[in-house]
Amino acid sequence: MSNEQSIPVLQVLNEAGRRRTFAVISHPDAGKSTLTEALALHARAITSAGAVHAKGGRRGVTSDWMELERERGISVTSAALQFEHRGHVMNLVDTPGHADFSEDTYRVLAAVDCAIMLVDAAKGLEEQTRKLFAVCRHRGVPVITFINKWDRRGRNALTLLEDIETHLGITPVPVVWPVGDAGNLRGLVEAENTDQMLRYTKVPAGTHAALEEKLTADQAVEQEGEEWANALEELELVLSSGPGYDQEAFEEGKISPVFFGAALTNIGVKLLLDAVVDLAPAPGPRPLAKGGAREVGEDFSGLVFKIQANMDPAHRDRIAFVRVCSGVFERGMNVTRAASGRSLTTKYAHTVFGAERTVVDTAYPGDVVGLINAAALRVGDTLYTGKKAEFPALPAFAPEYFAVARPKDISRSKQFRRGVSQLDEEGVVQVLVSDRRGDQAPVMAAVGPMQFDVVLHRMEHEFSSPITLDHLNYRLARVTDPAGAAEVGKSRLTDAEVLTRRSDDVLLALFADKWHLSAFQRAKPDVLLEPLIATAD
Repeated sequence: MSNEQSIPVLQVLNEAGRRRTFAVISHPDAGKSTLTEALALHARAITSAGAVHAKGGRRGVTSDWMELERERGISVTSAALQFEHRGHVMNLVDTPGHADFSEDTYRVLAAVDCAIMLVDAAKGLEEQTRKLFAVCRHRGVPVITFINKWDRRGRNALTLLEDIETHLGITPVPVVWPVGDAGNLRGLVEAENTDQMLRYTKVPAGTHAALEEKLTADQAVEQEGEEWANALEELELVLSSGPGYDQEAFEEGKISPVFFGAALTNIGVKLLLDAVVDLAPAPGPRPLAKGGAREVGEDFSGLVFKIQANMDPAHRDRIAFVRVCSGVFERGMNVTRAASGRSLTTKYAHTVFGAERTVVDTAYPGDVVGLINAAALRVGDTLYTGKKAEFPALPAFAPEYFAVARPKDISRSKQFRRGVSQLDEEGVVQVLVSDRRGDQAPVMAAVGPMQFDVVLHRMEHEFSSPITLDHLNYRLARVTDPAGAAEVGKSRLTDAEVLTRRSDDVLLALFADKWHLSAFQRAKPDVLLEPLIATAD
């Protein structure tokens, strides 16, 4: 197929303007998968919403497809959901919902233009939420805040906003305010329309969109009395003491529009979805590694932000998720991988909705395309046609847990090597190697211990090579160079070692703790020891 773009630039720009590509970030158990389903339900992408534990007749969550996820009721992988709302194409890139998978979330945030920060009304800002917000700020991703579970007992609304401003350094600006305290949700009021109250009738287990009823201000006074008056008073207090909503300030990360609701019962979700259409930015120019930017209307370019194997156990395949950054993707086109300069054909391209797939013939900036069995691709790769484009590399997070992997059955060595290679390419863990340890004893490096559970599960069930993991006494990793590696090797520290990261040949010096690291640095102050992203110490 010719690489010449067959679709006019004006059409590409118009289609890009219709796209909203976003992710939901949260601490575990804040309701992320439930909100994902509720958003898709309101856009009619599915007929009824699923729930993590499938109680009360609800299905399993559409975006949680892996067996391990179904067993534990959490998201540890990410999927891409596409649906339409108000004439716009919504690309919701699901993120892992467990704290150990923040590295995977970082990659997802490289592929979106906006994020919804989900806050549990009872727990407020939690550690993982703060970390993910920091990643959004680092990447320049604007954040919409949704305070969830307002139908349950929780904290005071004003206190929650104060915490957001104090701990995140961003000004929360209410767009929707609750009528009634947490646990006594009477309805919602919009900041731009205080002449009416929105009241909702719950549906069983949130299987369908909640029924919305609009009350005039007089009706609200008559029927809700003090709760309505308190809501207006609190809303006025917040709005009068802050800067108010400003689109430029939102896109610059200075303010965060705030919404309240209950995802499980689908209350306030449509207002949030409308806000993504009205407030979230459309795809724009993407900075290049060597300066400048790739404009949306230029030739095709895309970023590989995730690789996932065995999404369809019947086929044992491999999908590279690509965010279209510019131009138009057309199935069957030849694209160039920037890292190698080699061409590859995109014959097998799908959109992926949970475990379901649909062949995609055309995709525009903001869309996510799944390329099937593109074995040469790696996370962070840039694909392009026409003028060369290469986006900045996706940096790795600092691992804090290390374990030596060995096959339980040495006769399964081939399957063992294939599995380790696959998990490394997907970024499930960082795989570290050395001549001393050899190919049959690679070191798995993880951000959190649950990543090891995923490795154990997948090595046994997908690659038919059960493994053992022997945990090492290291907690810190620093980037070094050959000279530094030699110095670490000569040192008398028993709790230090240098290994090579297989994916990019970076040398990592591992230390037991910050005291061992400090002792070595005092003895060898000239040795290169650079921290990685999200280093704890």
